Amino acid sequence: MMSVTCENVDFGRTVLDLVAGCGCSSSASFGGQFSIWHQTKGFIKRESSNRGVHGSRKIVCCRKEVGRCQVFSTQTPEALLNEATGPVSLPSLFEVVAEDLQMLKQNLLSIVGAENPVLMPAAEQIFGAGGKRMRPALVFLVSRATAEIVGLKELTTEHRRLAEIIEMIYTASLIHDDVLDDRKETVHQLYGTRVAVLAGDFMFAQSSWYLANLENLEVIKLISQVIKDFASGEIKQASSLFDCDFELEDYYKTASLIAASTKGAAIFSMVDKFICEEMYEFGRNLGLSFQVVDDILDFTQSAEQLGKPAGSDLAKGNLTASVIFALEKEPKLREIIESEFCEAGSLDEAISLVKSCGGIERVQDLAREKADLAIQNLQCLPPSSFRFSLKGMVRFNLERLD
Repeated sequence: MMSVTCENVDFGRTVLDLVAGCGCSSSASFGGQFSIWHQTKGFIKRESSNRGVHGSRKIVCCRKEVGRCQVFSTQTPEALLNEATGPVSLPSLFEVVAEDLQMLKQNLLSIVGAENPVLMPAAEQIFGAGGKRMRPALVFLVSRATAEIVGLKELTTEHRRLAEIIEMIYTASLIHDDVLDDRKETVHQLYGTRVAVLAGDFMFAQSSWYLANLENLEVIKLISQVIKDFASGEIKQASSLFDCDFELEDYYKTASLIAASTKGAAIFSMVDKFICEEMYEFGRNLGLSFQVVDDILDFTQSAEQLGKPAGSDLAKGNLTASVIFALEKEPKLREIIESEFCEAGSLDEAISLVKSCGGIERVQDLAREKADLAIQNLQCLPPSSFRFSLKGMVRFNLERLD
């Protein structure tokens, strides 16, 4: 008789629900709702069942001839968001990939500074000061979460290179933005505009070279489109200042880097196409949720909290989601914006109109809607410490509204 091995699996506050859809006797005691994933040599098939897990018992059942049958939670996004309590911090969420991030930091310093000594001081300023490293952390978390599905024990060279590429693209775009906006205490203020522009150009060029050497056409096209979107987005924004007909769809394109990074991570784990697409949607929804929360804070936080004057985006003519929604209800707001705040006190009046006509509330709803969708996208992953951290990032973003 074929032997069956069953064991309990627990990952702290998150658990991996596994049950045999292969006839194992352990599956007889389950009742509720779950989804079954059959995995055999890289092929994954999803089925649904109206049976669920008895209490909180977690079962792993293995039978040689059918591979592994995995059951992942189908809780609602609201339940998944609320299953942990207490405030969330990014350092705690990134602890499970701390070694990956440390290796990334050292590699980036070497990439930028070693070949170009003139850029070394800038590299130390850019990569040596810490920073959130949210985008490469997302790459590592999705890489490890999806690698578990196909039995990969360690990240591939491609996973790590992808994280470096994503961080270089993002950092290069920030450096160039700082030059354009003449922000204080940035690379161009500390080392001069020439060094800042060269550092940004080098990172764009180096990331493109590394991208080509990944030799994966799907990922190359994905990331290349992001670089194109960055450039065209800056041009469109510069040509659309104080334009009250600016569309929300154009605004949405800025989440493309996170979406590309999470999908690319899944592609290099060689998981099913369905999971790759879910990871793309997760990145897109998370990115949009972060973006709209940032826009809300530009109106609701003080200059001390923001590190810049409140409403500074609006003052420069950059219309964010809060303003776009408010324009639908308040014609006077259009008049003020199109006048480019030429009258004293007009900016303060515009900010008051955005707040009073429901623009902030609608964007808060949008942030929560995208957060719910992001949580839903994660349900294709087996529960683990990595998926828990990905959910935690969604919670962390919404907590910034409190």
